[in-house]
Amino acid sequence: MSSQAPEAAAIVSSPTWSAKNLALVCCPVCGGELEIAAQTLRCPHCGRNFESDNGIALLFWPAGDQASRGDVTGIVKAFYEENPFPNYDDVESSFTLREKARKGIFAQLLDDNVPLTAKVLEVGCGTGQLSNFLGECTTRTVIGADLCLNSLRLAQEFKLRNALQNVTFYQINLFRPPFRAESFDVVLSNGVLHHTSDPYGGFKSIVRLLKRGGVILVGLYNTYGRLPTDFRRTMIRVFGDKAAVLDPHLRKAALNEGRRRAWLYDQYKHPHESKHTFGEVLEWFEQCGIEFITSIPTCTGSPLPRTELLFDQPEPQPTLMARFLTQAGMLLKGGAEGGLFIMIGRKTAQ
Repeated sequence: MSSQAPEAAAIVSSPTWSAKNLALVCCPVCGGELEIAAQTLRCPHCGRNFESDNGIALLFWPAGDQASRGDVTGIVKAFYEENPFPNYDDVESSFTLREKARKGIFAQLLDDNVPLTAKVLEVGCGTGQLSNFLGECTTRTVIGADLCLNSLRLAQEFKLRNALQNVTFYQINLFRPPFRAESFDVVLSNGVLHHTSDPYGGFKSIVRLLKRGGVILVGLYNTYGRLPTDFRRTMIRVFGDKAAVLDPHLRKAALNEGRRRAWLYDQYKHPHESKHTFGEVLEWFEQCGIEFITSIPTCTGSPLPRTELLFDQPEPQPTLMARFLTQAGMLLKGGAEGGLFIMIGRKTAQ
């Protein structure tokens, strides 16, 4: 039985399979070990074969309770197949990707702090820009995983064009991840869980993949920081795309048409999103054995460190007042970066 996706007619099998990451991967259906069989990955336990698309392993499998979720996964998958985000316009080489990534706090902090020998999983990598950026370090093992094959094709094309050897891309369902438990030193999921029907369930699913002592980073839309975006979305719905001029990001002269459209659709025309607070994610951390390290923006009142010691200096547990002031600040700043906040924690050894 094959796991062929709806795009199966366009599939081109990879000429070879690399065994490099085989120890990290398992069958998404039964959890069994996978083996290389000709141009496919095969599960001897359940007999299923999983194909590839130009080196992208096609390991997406529907969750058993997908029907009860209202098929949000299918709706979001269809949206991103048509609207990959972000695109690679103006990013032609590793050099230009590196220059773009280092202009942002998040990517630069990750590159400074992710160990040089770490096994890194990015869940919901989209077009793989962050995975490709982190994979430029030749001693890391980086896996980018997403449900959208169209996005992954862009990621893979960039990887091959720039001869990046330490990045591998997989098509997956994060509720049925085809990876072994406690396999990764760092798990990233930025701007993903709020596009699922069960953000906390998705969080638990990816925490299981993290080694004890490993670091997880999760980015979500903030309940208060997202309010300016909600207002602009209403204006766009009422007055059409011309109201997008209200978005400061879309007013940037440097944006080309491709980037402008990608941001417009991702921020204002997405079919499903949820919103969350710092306190809610702290509860997720406590329930899943994750020690709080820090957040972006910081919700403890202390300045965000820009050093290689980010993961090694946990901040005090943020107070209710500190969290409120940070979220109020996100609202007053007009929902910069779409009202996204990032929480960073470490899986306890117990």
